[in-house]
Formats: sequence, structure tokens, C-alpha cells
Amino acid sequence: MKKSLIAFVVAAATSVSAFAWPDKPITLVVPFPPGGSTDMIARTISAKLPEKLGGGATVVVDNKAGATGTIGATQVARAPADGHTFLVASLGPFVIAPHLIKTNYDAIKDLDPITVVVQAPNVLVVTAVSPHRSLADVMTYLKANPGKMTFASSGNGSSDHLTAELFWQQTGTSGVHVPYRGGGPVMTDLLGNQVESSFMNINTAMPQIKAGKLRALAITSDKRSPLLPDVPTLEESGVKNAGVQSWQAIAAPKGLPADIKKRMHEAIVSIVREPATTARLTELGFEIVLNTPEQFASFQASEYARWAKLITARNIKAD
Repeated sequence: MKKSLIAFVVAAATSVSAFAWPDKPITLVVPFPPGGSTDMIARTISAKLPEKLGGGATVVVDNKAGATGTIGATQVARAPADGHTFLVASLGPFVIAPHLIKTNYDAIKDLDPITVVVQAPNVLVVTAVSPHRSLADVMTYLKANPGKMTFASSGNGSSDHLTAELFWQQTGTSGVHVPYRGGGPVMTDLLGNQVESSFMNINTAMPQIKAGKLRALAITSDKRSPLLPDVPTLEESGVKNAGVQSWQAIAAPKGLPADIKKRMHEAIVSIVREPATTARLTELGFEIVLNTPEQFASFQASEYARWAKLITARNIKAD
């Protein structure tokens, strides 16, 4: 009888707690500077979240950049699992950075997955004045001139860097990796012909492709992008198992109550599924994902293993 009473009290307390949530501001931690794709996703969600959750909820975006996204991820992993702190990040802190640097959190064990919101492919681009007009041209050049062609990236261990490494591995070729501190400097030097190519995120590349300043040669998605219907995928160009998606996801500190996780997931799905939001994200080159927490957990585990294997095989270092 005593045990039944205790169970009833605990259940009632949990129900009241969930009903009252959120009872203080919700913080969406973005582990990168303002202005990037991750920040945009966080602010898109934060603008509508109070309306979806009701009860006068307040939502703030906190940019905690540094250490390839692991400073912000650590902050979330150490926060109380009460539904008031969430991580909005790209794949780096979830599945790449832990293999490159010592982190103060376990990406698999210390975070509670909510959903992968969107994903976007990378595009192999060269400048408009480049002699390479197709992927076949690039392959011919790489085979005749191993270790000569420069491939710029936004940093060691970034999605664009690892895409180049995967491309070289799968084609048996080699190039020169030129890491920068962010995508902005990559674009500047690429347009200035200081570097020859980059596996750039489609969102970053599209404006310059449209302007005729960059030439897209191949895309890393499974199928062609409606934004670049004439650009072939790596797969159809004969490069197997080199598909890459750069994704943006949301997680919480481990131990988030199931009812809060359910409400947060439903709110995010509702926001992103609004026609205006979906249209805007699609125009930017994003593919809507919105998988379940269970699907995200499975996907994270497979991505974690995939990048660990590549980083080890290619002896990739953070510095």
C-alpha cells in the first residue's frame, strides 16, 4: 500500500512538472558564431517556439562558439535535464569533433537526441575561370598531378574537409587541403583564385553559383538537387560511397523527461512544417528531415562510426 502511494505521488509530481513546463526561459545554445546555418535554424525555431509551447514561454538563443563547437555542447551536456536548455548544432559536435579533440562530454551518452531538423549536401565548386568544367576534368587532372590541386575548407575536421578526404579516398587520388577559420575566408580566397576548389555547403555556394562566379561540378547528395538540376551527384559520376550531408540537429542534456521531449519534438516539427518556413528552408538548399528521437539516435550512432573510421584511416588531425 505504501509503495502504491509513493508511486502515485511521484507520478502526480511528474505530471504537474511537465504541465508547468516551461516555467523559466528556454535557452537554445548554438556552439558557433551568429550568422551561419546553425544560427539561422535556431533563430527560426526560437521565433515560433513560445507560440507553440504556450504559457508565455520565453526562448533565447545563446551563441557559445569555440573549440569546433564543443564548448557549447559541453555547456548543454552539463546543464540540468529539465527542458530549459537545448543544443542546436551541426554534425561537428555530435559526430566529428569527439574523434579529433579531447571533449568534456560524451556525444553519445551525455546528450538526449530530439531531432535532425534539416540536412544539406556539399557541392564541389571551382571558380568561373577554372579550366575544369566537369568532375571528369578534375579527375583527369588529379591523376596526372597527384597532390597538386588545392581544396579549401572551413577548418580541419569540418564537413567540407572530410568530404574532400572521403573523395580522395574513394577515387584513389590526392589533393592539398587548405584549412581556413570559417567559410567566409574560404569564399574570399576561392573567388580571388588563391585556392582552386572546395566541397562547399550548398547554402553557402548558391549565391555565387547563381552570380556566375563559381562553377558547380558535382553534388554529394543521393539525388540531384532541385536548386542545381544540371549538376550530377558524385554517385552518378562514378564516385561510390562518397555521399555526404551536412545536418543540423537539436538535443538536450541526457535524462530529459519523456513528456517534455515529446512536446518539444512536436513543437519543432510544427514550426518547420509551416508552409512559409518549409519553403524558405527549401529555397536555401535544405532538405527537411524531422526524424524521431529514436531515429536520430540511430543515425547519430552510424555517423559517429562512419567519421571515426575515415578520420583514423586518413590520419586526420585537428591542427
